[in-house]
Amino acid sequence: MSSAAETALRRSPLHDRHVSAGAKLAPFAGWEMPIQYAGIRQEHVAVRTGVGVFDVSHMGEIETRGPEAVAFLQRVLSNEVRRLPEGGAQYSVLCREDGGILDDLFTYRLAECGFLTVTNAANHHKDFEWMCAESGPFDVDVIDVADRFAMLAVQGPRARELVQRLADGPLPERMHCCERSVARAPMLVCGTGYTGEDGVELLLDPADAPGVWDAIVDAGATPAGLGARDTLRLEVCFHLYGNDMNEQRNPIEAGLGWCCKEDTGFIGAEAVAQARAAGTAEKLVPFAIEGPGIARAGNPVLGGGEVTSGTFSPCLERGIGMAYVPSGTAAPGTRIEIDVRGTIRPAVVEQKPLYRKAS
Repeated sequence: MSSAAETALRRSPLHDRHVSAGAKLAPFAGWEMPIQYAGIRQEHVAVRTGVGVFDVSHMGEIETRGPEAVAFLQRVLSNEVRRLPEGGAQYSVLCREDGGILDDLFTYRLAECGFLTVTNAANHHKDFEWMCAESGPFDVDVIDVADRFAMLAVQGPRARELVQRLADGPLPERMHCCERSVARAPMLVCGTGYTGEDGVELLLDPADAPGVWDAIVDAGATPAGLGARDTLRLEVCFHLYGNDMNEQRNPIEAGLGWCCKEDTGFIGAEAVAQARAAGTAEKLVPFAIEGPGIARAGNPVLGGGEVTSGTFSPCLERGIGMAYVPSGTAAPGTRIEIDVRGTIRPAVVEQKPLYRKAS
């Protein structure tokens, strides 16, 4: 039975590279992906202090094009798409009418009427079907292009310098994108990432991915798995869909009101506006454990609430996480208690981000 399940998993075009590097592979959102190579702590520190490269080819991509592409995306995405310039990148959420979060997304404007949206792997088909269903009144084509792309994330204080040496032109600034050749392969280079470090994400033909991966590793990048990606994102309080937000959570309680522009009339805007005006019963907060112990997703917070993400922070050297708590206990500095498998662990609500680079 287990072998049948394994064969059903999709594999990245870099699968052979991961196997030869001794990666620990595990199922993730229907894919067999590398969780770690040398170890999560080592890979985490490599990204914080130098440069790491992640295979994130499990992410999905949706192309939107046509005369009414802007109007359509403005209807389905929470941010102000009309203000996104050509070559720009924008974070947003996809909401139901009741404000429940279907996914969080990055959208890149490639041309006046051409966009590429990157989805979370587990939500890709749901997002695509939702967008197709909502596209009817608009003169627009919505195309699933996930099979056309592999995706690499090169992250860390030395990431841009490394990629620049392999590129045929200047790299885009943060929250921008452009077409470049890197290691002689054409691709879309994006000034985005999920680690809190500088860097780029590369969207390219799957056939070119192994050669580009080799060039980046040969240039000095440390291969890093999804384990380190999770600890890195949690140190800087970046959300993980399915943990820190879902269809039962509103962007306001999830702390994502900054990417919601209700006056654009996006689907769910009225519910988001109501939550913003009235407040929410709970709020998502970052916390740090005082003393030993690590809280994990699902651990209850005494007095109400629940941990959504938790790990040990290699940089802060303590247990950290995010949790929904009653709004009255959401202020930074508030002390809370978390039931970690029967042991009560004291913690304190912190400000975002939990990890800050030394100035």
